[in-house]
Amino acid sequence: MHVRKNDNVKVMSGDDRGKEGRVVRVITKTDRLVVQGINLVFKHVKRSMDYPHGARIQKEAPIAASRVLLVCPACNRPTRVSMTPAKDGRRARTCKKCKQAITVEE
Repeated sequence: MHVRKNDNVKVMSGDDRGKEGRVVRVITKTDRLVVQGINLVFKHVKRSMDYPHGARIQKEAPIAASRVLLVCPACNRPTRVSMTPAKDGRRARTCKKCKQAITVEE
């Protein structure tokens, strides 16, 4: 997948078009991701010890990975990603606009 956890992404389509956020979770099985502050939905919670009157909790729902573009840390623009072979034999992500390698901050 072109996006990993802790990447900054920009939403390109849908209700949240133009917003940016950090990837919280990647679901590779369904090609979806959860982005902080994007695609907020209400979850209705039944009464419990934590919520004695019940509640409506706002939380992020997954969105399709095809709806976002990675924001390059070097040029700070949304860009597509190319996979190029690195010196250690693994594949590294590279920005299509500035040709810089994109590293993951854990």
